[in-house]
Amino acid sequence: MNIILSILIGYLIGSIPFALIFGKKIGGIDVRKYGSGNLGGTNVIRLLGVKVGIPVIICDIGKGFLAAFLGVLIGGQLLGLIAGIFAVLGHLYPIFAGFKGGKGAATGAGVFFFLAPMQMSIAASVFVLVLVIFGYVSLASILGSVTGIILFILPEFITGMNIYFGVRLGGILIGAFVIYKHRSNIKKLAIGEEKRTLYKKRDNK
Repeated sequence: MNIILSILIGYLIGSIPFALIFGKKIGGIDVRKYGSGNLGGTNVIRLLGVKVGIPVIICDIGKGFLAAFLGVLIGGQLLGLIAGIFAVLGHLYPIFAGFKGGKGAATGAGVFFFLAPMQMSIAASVFVLVLVIFGYVSLASILGSVTGIILFILPEFITGMNIYFGVRLGGILIGAFVIYKHRSNIKKLAIGEEKRTLYKKRDNK
């Protein structure tokens, strides 16, 4: 029963479509019909600016954090991980938004900010650094995920970071899935067609 409860809580929390809510309430638009169509903070930033997009990203991170926290309260690290994974799935396929969501990077980050704060802080630092230097949220998300995967793979005697094995495995899987969800962005980056979120003038678009 605790596993089922964790799954339901995680999925329902993850399904809250903050991009859709903020887009309609503040911007007066359905963000699914514009830009990339994704229910994520990046699309909201491109459509409505950082004043709307940043709160969406924070809320999406919060979904993952809250789901993992509640799962741990219900039954420890394993249920925290399960609730977190289903929060990411809820964000990807939200029941409250026709099962069409975002790419899961922010919600996944929230999960591991709670379950593996040291690893996630390093991965988030890489994300911010890449974003500031290059201006691509997609590239920052991909390289941040790669960093997280590496940190979860490396053994404790190298990193000095003690972490539950299930959380390691979950971090690797979610990181890989986030990269997979960015496969179209990877193709665009390779041929120079990806649009920057920062420094848009560089693209002359």
